[in-house]
Amino acid sequence: MELNSYSGLPNERVKAANGIDYAYRDTGPTDDGAGVPLVLLQHFRGNLDNWDPALIDALAPARRVIAFDNAGVGGSTGTTPNTADEMAHDAIAFIEAIGAIGAPGLGQGPVDVLGFSLGSFVAQQIALTRPSLVRRLVLASSAPQGADGMHGWAPEVIDGVGNPESSPEEYLSVFFTGSPASLQAGRQTLQRIYGARSEDRDTVTNWATREAQYDAVCTWGIPDHAKLQRLSCLRMPVFVANGDSDPMILPHYSHLLAGLIPQARVKIYPDSAHGFLFQHHGEFAADVDAFLGGPR
Repeated sequence: MELNSYSGLPNERVKAANGIDYAYRDTGPTDDGAGVPLVLLQHFRGNLDNWDPALIDALAPARRVIAFDNAGVGGSTGTTPNTADEMAHDAIAFIEAIGAIGAPGLGQGPVDVLGFSLGSFVAQQIALTRPSLVRRLVLASSAPQGADGMHGWAPEVIDGVGNPESSPEEYLSVFFTGSPASLQAGRQTLQRIYGARSEDRDTVTNWATREAQYDAVCTWGIPDHAKLQRLSCLRMPVFVANGDSDPMILPHYSHLLAGLIPQARVKIYPDSAHGFLFQHHGEFAADVDAFLGGPR
């Protein structure tokens, strides 16, 4: 079956039991033999349009892939919560809503979850709160709650992604390295994200969402070593990944995270930063595919 590119998918909506109308996009095979769906959780201030279409298109041939705006973000209604715990409950409500409307592969069993940056904090919280809902977990550019040094981002990072209007140069400085190869990959990513879709784009995230999400990031990063031990109860397989030069969530947090989870593996991608999964979209998608389809 030929699949439509992510950049051309319609924006769909579903009402959940919590009263939120969630905006989402849905791609990949939907027959019963397609396997477990993969649900994506977006980064700080990101909406449906901030996923690189090349990554989604590389993930979709083997499985159904669902991207969505959590409560209060982009085209979804409601108010953006200011903790990862509340965001996780809202994400669970979305997943249950998709299953309730009879979407193939959902509602009858667990899903796979890929969380990126702030989305990876939410993904961890989903797996801790509702472990039966998550079969396998992918944590991209992630850190455990309570780790030292994660209480807010460095000034040059928050200046790059936290201002009312961020420039392409600021985006490149955080999501890609300064090497010619990484910068070229970054410019190609920007072209795919902003140039491939001109109509029916998602609603841009607002300042209230930015403030609430950064509150959640800062709360997540309050040093508390007791919280690190929570991850020992995760029993599903987990793939932890990051770029070797990520200034936003340093790669040593990936190793810390993987060391706290019993069935975790870690991979660090070379010459890449926070946007490693866009820069190395083909390799990362292949690694995710192998992880999701591999033995337990």
